Order: sequence, then C-alpha cells, then structure tokens
Amino acid sequence: MWDFIQTQILGIKWLNTLIGRLLSALGLDIESRLGGSIQFFIYDVIKITILLCLLVFVISYIQSFFPRERSRKIIGRFHGIGANIVGALLGVMTPFCSCSSIPIFMGFTSAGLPLGVTFSFLISSPMVDLGSLVLLMSIFGAKIAIVYVMLGLVIAVIGGTVIEKLHMEDQIADFIRNSHNSVDIEAPDLTVEDRLVYSKDQVVSTLKKVFLYILIGVGIGALIHNWIPEGWIHIVLGSRNPFGVILATVIGVPMYASIFGTIPVAEALLAKGALLGTILSFMMAVTTLSLPSLIMLRKAIKPKLLGIFIAICTVGIIIVGYGFNVFQNLFI
Repeated sequence: MWDFIQTQILGIKWLNTLIGRLLSALGLDIESRLGGSIQFFIYDVIKITILLCLLVFVISYIQSFFPRERSRKIIGRFHGIGANIVGALLGVMTPFCSCSSIPIFMGFTSAGLPLGVTFSFLISSPMVDLGSLVLLMSIFGAKIAIVYVMLGLVIAVIGGTVIEKLHMEDQIADFIRNSHNSVDIEAPDLTVEDRLVYSKDQVVSTLKKVFLYILIGVGIGALIHNWIPEGWIHIVLGSRNPFGVILATVIGVPMYASIFGTIPVAEALLAKGALLGTILSFMMAVTTLSLPSLIMLRKAIKPKLLGIFIAICTVGIIIVGYGFNVFQNLFI
C-alpha cells in the first residue's frame, strides 16, 4: 500500500507511463537519448508543478491562520532553545525560496524577536518545508525525506543558538535596528472565502517566482539523466572523490533556485550514481547559500555576522553530506 502511495500518488508514475505512450504514438523513440530526455522533461515539469500548486495551496491555507504579527506573538512566548525550535518549525511552514525569506527575517528582527530565533527561521525556511518533504518522498522515499528535513531543522536550531550566544545584535543593519515595526496590530479575522483567495494568490505568486527555475532544473536533470555518462558523475560526485561533498557545496553556492528546482537535478544525479549525501549537500547549498540571497542578506546584516552565518551553514551542510554518504546503505 505504501509503495503504491509513494509511486503512483506522490510520484505520479502513471503520468510518466501515459506520457511515454503518447510520445511513442507520435513516433518518438523514448528509448533513445532524445526521446528519453523529452519524456523526463515533460513528466517532471508536470509532476512538480501539480505537487507544488497543491502543496502551496494547502500550506498557505494553514498559514493564513498565522499572519506575521500572530507568529511573532507566538514565538515571543518561548525563550532559549525552545524559541529557536519554534522559529525553525515556522520556517518549515513557509514555501519560500531564500530571497523571499529574507524580507520576513527582516520584519521579525525589526519587530524585536531574538536574533537567534530569526536566524533559525532564515536557515530552515528555504532549506526545508512541507512541500520539499512531500516532493522528496515522491523521489527518494519517506526515510530519506524525513531525515533530510530533520537534519535541516537541526542545522537551523544549532545555527540560531550559536548566533544567539555570540550576542551580535550590533551586526544588524542600523535601519532595521532603529525601525519601530513592533507595534501590536491584530490581524482581522478572515472568512473561509478570504483564506481560499489568499491561498490561490499564494499559489500564483509562488508559481511565477519558481516556474522558470523548475524548467531550468528539470532541463538540467534531463541532460544529466540521458546525456552525461555515468562515469563522469562517479568521478566527480561518487565514492571515488573524497571531496565530492565539499565540491557539491561550493558548486551550489553561485546557483539560485528553490528546492523545487533542485529536486529534478538531484533525482538525475542519484540515478547516475552520485552519492546521496553529496546530492543533499548540493541541494542545501543551492537553497540556503545561493549568491543572490547572500547579496540581499548583506543589506540587512554586517559582514562579520554574514561570515558567521555562511560558516555555520557550510559546516552543517558538509557534515550532513558526509554523514549521509557513510550511512547511505541504510537509506537506499
């Protein structure tokens, strides 16, 4: 039963079969490189788009009960590591890329939330969310997906805790520290219709932001899946390269994509023999340490704090990568 749920409902494998039959009926050889690439591209674009829209709609509906001010009040009731855990869990509920998370991080910081809590949110929001959990389950299985999300939360909580202990409030940009956005304003009650409209708008907004990256990610995945020799992947990202995790992390930093755009690349790399931990390190680096998001974040925090943030995330991602590689047989 679970295998059916994972392959036919979450993975939508029936759609892949249907697309293959349609392409074959049109005279395309799906066993060829070109035909296989076209089938992979069409299937993954449709699958990820369907899951993305459904997940963002459901998550946004839930999120409509927790606007920013209410979230701030909830987090404000907690202290110490408990507050960091709540901040990280709040990030799980936000289906945003890193650049979309930064304005919320700035709002929470200017509202007076502890710095460690806001950084726990900033790390977890792009790295792990409910949408990524379901998508990862559809491709890698429940075990890998759950462990990935749990380790992402651990990195977020530890990162926020370390930054909190360093007392680096003076490293926040002056315009944020001196703002007065912490006025308590009660959000108006929303009707069911209001929440449905809000959820629909969030789907449209998110799709506009990430659809290009889905196309790019699936295109790269199709290229890797059908055109790049397995031997190359083994040499660069396989067990023969002890620096594969570090290389994957470094490669991921200049890129910019949401987790929805990186998953098809990860799927293709795994099929070609790349190590699991190396792939997950690449995904974490792309979503959390992308160069555009770091440039945006530099406007909100000073270089010293930015450097510590990068160092904490990088070390955590590399540890997760090597850990998954060592215990890969337990997951696959």
